[in-house]
Amino acid sequence: MRALLIALLMLLMAFSVAAQDESPVVEPLDPPETIRVAYVPILKFAPLYVAAERGLFEKYGLEAEIESVSSGTEAIAFLAEGQIDVGGIAIVTSLWNGWDQGLDIRIIAPGGLEPMENSPTQLIVRSELIEDGEVETLEDLEGLTIGIAGGPGSGGEYLLAKALEPSGLTIFDVEMVNISNADMPLAFENGALDAAIVGAPFADQIIAAGDAMTFATDFTPGLMTVAFVGSSQFITERPEVALRFVLALTEASRLMYEEGYYDQENIDAYLTYTNTTEEAILSAVPFVYDPNMVIPLEGLQDVESTHRENGRTEYEEPIDLENVVELSFVEQALELLGEYEMPDMMEATEEPETESSDG
Repeated sequence: MRALLIALLMLLMAFSVAAQDESPVVEPLDPPETIRVAYVPILKFAPLYVAAERGLFEKYGLEAEIESVSSGTEAIAFLAEGQIDVGGIAIVTSLWNGWDQGLDIRIIAPGGLEPMENSPTQLIVRSELIEDGEVETLEDLEGLTIGIAGGPGSGGEYLLAKALEPSGLTIFDVEMVNISNADMPLAFENGALDAAIVGAPFADQIIAAGDAMTFATDFTPGLMTVAFVGSSQFITERPEVALRFVLALTEASRLMYEEGYYDQENIDAYLTYTNTTEEAILSAVPFVYDPNMVIPLEGLQDVESTHRENGRTEYEEPIDLENVVELSFVEQALELLGEYEMPDMMEATEEPETESSDG
């Protein structure tokens, strides 16, 4: 009987701890506040989907109105006009040019980061070029036709620049072709491309068809290429809403950490907001969703400097990241929730102690 009582007591304590974990760390807004979010429907914004589908926005008194857009450019325009509060967008050259010209929007939380290893984003090369010995090293890519999604100044171009970097080649030493990821399988089948920067599931599809082989990967481990960006009005006039939004994203990222990423509730959320399949989710290496929501400033500086040095920006001097990033919300969220213990492999994404400079 004593053992039974002890077991029951321990069970009650466990329920108490679980209940505490589910309680909001700040009071939910009452009445609830509406937050308008536009996003590009990719898995790098998965914390948004999990927060929405698992009730984390409601937990903090937020009514999230979430709508997909076809491109980050569309969301940037909505942010600048104050039509939305937050945009889930890629960090591209047009955004850097906007910041240089005084565009008053700020990164408030990171999106999914590139995996530390086994990234689904790959540099692939046409199989016959490798089999015939025409391409054996990165240097052999000089003069070849390489597909990237997005064209000049895009994230795809940045990734190509980083892939070529160890060889000393630049993006101007190859023939770049702007082609969507979805169109790349047919382009390789027809022999229209020699190589490409492409992500899952399209890279896997091309390789499985025998049209190309993986040539390089993991060239930007831990890189933040997308982010949650808040409008000026949202950040300055509704900081209590912004904090709760970031708290919900942080809690969602913790629900997704490691094997939690594959929880069925989370998978259902991914499927609700993107056009992917469960099979593709289970077979691909997931992005890194930092449970401490650290914004990796060093990588952000490298993105800016790479585009600028490639002549893709309309300015020449480095941008002060204080005009780009608002750290206060992720810092407050971490203080309220406490730091999440992670393996050493995540240390690469920690914020460096540096001033805003040319990275």
